[in-house]
Amino acid sequence: MSIRVMLVDDQVLLRTGFRMVLAAQPDMEVVAEAGDGAEAIENLRSTAVDVVLMDVRMPRLDGVEATRRICAEPDAPKVLILTTFDLDEYAFSGLKAGASGFMLKDVPPAELLGAIRSVHSGDAVVAPSTTRRLLDRFSPMLPSSSPEPQRKELQRLTGREREVMLLVAQGLSNGEIAARLVLSEATVKTHVGRILTKLGLRDRVQVVVLAYETGLVRAGGGASPS
Repeated sequence: MSIRVMLVDDQVLLRTGFRMVLAAQPDMEVVAEAGDGAEAIENLRSTAVDVVLMDVRMPRLDGVEATRRICAEPDAPKVLILTTFDLDEYAFSGLKAGASGFMLKDVPPAELLGAIRSVHSGDAVVAPSTTRRLLDRFSPMLPSSSPEPQRKELQRLTGREREVMLLVAQGLSNGEIAARLVLSEATVKTHVGRILTKLGLRDRVQVVVLAYETGLVRAGGGASPS
């Protein structure tokens, strides 16, 4: 079955370029396009979509707010944020809004296609280390409200799961975590899955965001004192 993609960008030329790239793939199909976030949300009411390629700077409704509204819906499609500048604050906001990752608009076609497939399969396409750089730069944008409710959520984790979460937040891959904790990679993957389920998170990106919000990890990537 083809991956159903919606292109959301106010620049028609960019949508045309992306559509041409995707149309050449046997496992992808562009089923909808939108020029802003409001139109994207409207399209989703009548069109089944698996992955949304979402621009951030658009008229009427920007990509961040559109992502927030889309991801709040049950059985929402995955959202992949497209940004012009690396470490853009809009990309950071998009991740917090529920996007499964972000990519630059000038990404090579092969990387874009790989990202769409990864997002569709349930993975985050932003390397945790890249997400950490985003958070290091934009940590002042984190909510100023008390993190205590989220700290209570962390109490649901076992000691081992908390260890794994900390290493995920520091940018380690499953293989690196396995080596650090002397576990099999399959075991680490199981722990990550349980962390996501217990904390109600979509992917590894949101694990990193939550780790910063709760103070589990400080700006700079280090663990906070217990």
